Amino acid sequence: MLFFILQKYPNIKKAIINDINPHLIRTYTIIRDNPYALINALSELQEKFRTANDSEKQKELFLNIRSRFNQESLTDIEEAAFMIFLNRTCFNGLYRENSKGFFNVPFGRYSNPTICDKALLIADSELLQKVEILNGDFSQTGEFVEGYTFFYFDPPYRPLDATSSFNSYVKEGFDDKEQIRLKDFYSSISSQGYQGMLSNSDCKGRNSKDDFFDILYKDFYIERVYAKRNINANASKRGSLTELLIRNYDNFQGPSSTLFDL
Repeated sequence: MLFFILQKYPNIKKAIINDINPHLIRTYTIIRDNPYALINALSELQEKFRTANDSEKQKELFLNIRSRFNQESLTDIEEAAFMIFLNRTCFNGLYRENSKGFFNVPFGRYSNPTICDKALLIADSELLQKVEILNGDFSQTGEFVEGYTFFYFDPPYRPLDATSSFNSYVKEGFDDKEQIRLKDFYSSISSQGYQGMLSNSDCKGRNSKDDFFDILYKDFYIERVYAKRNINANASKRGSLTELLIRNYDNFQGPSSTLFDL
């Protein structure tokens, strides 16, 4: 969303992104501030992966990098390079942590993944020059509001059912209490006159009796949109399904100044 908006609306003067995952935030910071050192590190990792031209050797390299990512003290460049390497070589590009905060997604067995996309990293770095990057709870962003501001919230999605449960993006999880806390923050910024949008899973699309979001956001505009999903252990459950876009405005028109992506 952030990169799409910044490319489509170059008149945006400033954007702020925030996430609770420190690995992700440090990676974005390195892409913005030191892309060429990151490209060098990723090029070395890509060469090592391609030189290990059998899947068992590639898996061994993956497990070694995953272990170092979880347990070693790394420089910011190393951490960002390992984060991108793991994203490009793990199963379906997932990010998941166990209760100890360790990344635990298995090897993806891709024959020739692009680990170092030099042109993309340079282009992303240029776009991120107007972006302030924060690490912490979503509620801290209220301290940075000034002038005309638009918020976009993209929290860990509420599980559609017990078998599709995935809220271990970070070790703390994001359960229904956190969903309610986010709604309260959304209501607070809405009451201050700021406009915003929130996306989440459409639990009612899977279970017609699950009114959790319809009740929670009854005072907002709720729109159901189709989205394609390719990640599911059960192939029959992949494909198009509805998701929710929840807005605190009906028909929005106005100047572009500051964008929050949370």
